[in-house]
Amino acid sequence: MKTMLYAGTFDPITNGHLGLIQRGSNLCDKLVVGVLKNQSKTPLLSVDERMHLITETTGHLPNVTVDSFDGLLADYVRDNDINVVLRGLRATTDFEYEIQMAQMNARLYPEGVETVFLMTDPQHSFISSSMIKEVFLLGGDVEGLVPDCVLEYMIYQYI
Repeated sequence: MKTMLYAGTFDPITNGHLGLIQRGSNLCDKLVVGVLKNQSKTPLLSVDERMHLITETTGHLPNVTVDSFDGLLADYVRDNDINVVLRGLRATTDFEYEIQMAQMNARLYPEGVETVFLMTDPQHSFISSSMIKEVFLLGGDVEGLVPDCVLEYMIYQYI
C-alpha cells in the first residue's frame, strides 16, 4: 500500500493546495494531509480549525485523511509508514527551496521514501496562504482563491 504525505501549514488551505491534494490522491492508495504545528509562524487559524476545513474540503476524496504534527517531517514519515512525500511547486523560487528541503529530508527518511513534486495548476500559481491572509485581513476579495467553505468560515470569524 502506497501512503503519501502532503504536509504544510495550510493557514488557510487554498484552491492551489486543494488541486494538489486531488491530483495526489490519484497517485496513491492513501493520502495524508499533515497540518504542521509550526512554532515559527503566527497562524490565523488554529490547528483544529485548519484540520476541520481541510476535512470539509476533501470529504469527496475517500482516500484522503487529515492529521497534524510538529517536529521533523522525517520523524512523522518514519512513525507513520509513509512511502511518498508530495510537494507542490509554483515557481522557480519554490524549486530552489524545495530541492534543498528534499535533499536534507532524503538523508533523514527511512530507505525507500521518495519525494514527488507536482506543479501547481497555472491558475493558482500565484496563490500563497500568506498572501490570502494579508489580502483578506485588509478587506480584499479572495473569492475563488480558497474553497467556498473556507471563505465563509473566515468571513464568519473575522468580519
